[in-house]
Amino acid sequence: MAVKIRLKRLGAKKSPFYRIVVADSRSPRDGRIIEEVGTYNPVAQPAIVDINEESALKWLQDGAKPSDTVRNLFSKQGIMEKYHNAKNSK
Repeated sequence: MAVKIRLKRLGAKKSPFYRIVVADSRSPRDGRIIEEVGTYNPVAQPAIVDINEESALKWLQDGAKPSDTVRNLFSKQGIMEKYHNAKNSK
């Protein structure tokens, strides 16, 4: 099973709110998920990003592939750097 870390859209029209979730790559965008890793609110000024770092790192090490947007969010939070450091130190 190919697992992805991606965004699940919530919120009203013109007012998006996203959950960062781990899901099977074949499931629909707002379909069944495996685990919720965090939230992202792009409407707030500045944008609010709340990520469970331990869970995100665990899924990355287990082989989950982040989407482009999630990869950018993880990079800004420093999670991708920690993942690469842990991967290279092995």
